[in-house]
Amino acid sequence: MTSFEFAKLRIVKDGGVATVTIDNPPVNVLDVGLMSEISRFLVSVRGDEETRVIIFDSADPEFFIAHVDMTLIDAPNAFDELAQDAPKGLNPFQAFGELLRSQPQVTIVKLAGFARGGGAEFVAAADMAFAAEGRAGLAQCEALMGITPGGGATQYLGTRMPRSRVLEVVLGADLFDARTAERYGWVNRALPADQIDDFVARLARQIAALPPGVIAAAKAALPPTDLREGLEREHAAWAGLFARPAAEALIRGGLKAGAQSKAGERDLERLLRDLSI
Repeated sequence: MTSFEFAKLRIVKDGGVATVTIDNPPVNVLDVGLMSEISRFLVSVRGDEETRVIIFDSADPEFFIAHVDMTLIDAPNAFDELAQDAPKGLNPFQAFGELLRSQPQVTIVKLAGFARGGGAEFVAAADMAFAAEGRAGLAQCEALMGITPGGGATQYLGTRMPRSRVLEVVLGADLFDARTAERYGWVNRALPADQIDDFVARLARQIAALPPGVIAAAKAALPPTDLREGLEREHAAWAGLFARPAAEALIRGGLKAGAQSKAGERDLERLLRDLSI
């Protein structure tokens, strides 16, 4: 067994399976540091033939990845370095999702807590996702902040759901439980909370034990859909709304009301809706 040291990640490799545990208190917000560390890890193992499966989970049972750091409203240049490495036409959040989506290893999210905004987009970018019943929750709540998703959600969900359901997710901006997310195609399966660990571990071991070349052949036969044009449209829509005063007011209001604290994030949709009343 081999372990690697990161500030916001705990990474352990065992038998061809790398488990990446996200640990960015208090709610695993997707800030520059977390995005940078996940990206650095993904790049570092792209050519590692001994790593065949990557599982992402969380050190916090309540939160997988909360969403993109809302305090970045006061640090507009924080992502400049990441933006330099983004493919032409993509913003850094979209580039982050595309890095995960194009990973040669099989990527699996084990979702036992909340994932909203950029966190939910991360779930949708992974090859597979499994959610714990009664504990997991998914939401694209950006509309409540006066914006639309800008990290791939409109495109990733469009490959999993009919247009009507994507619009429900994006404009309804509600929290989806594990069973509903399974029914909509957002995750592979909803599993009892006391069974999800064993199920994901068994599946990962089975995939990692396949004969050499099988994983690569399967992923080559089922290549990621080319979403470049759609991602460019998504960025234009998101950036246009983000520049408006309403978005800034709602984001600042959300932070003042308790967003990015554990208490505020437990019912974030209600907190944000109350700002509009």
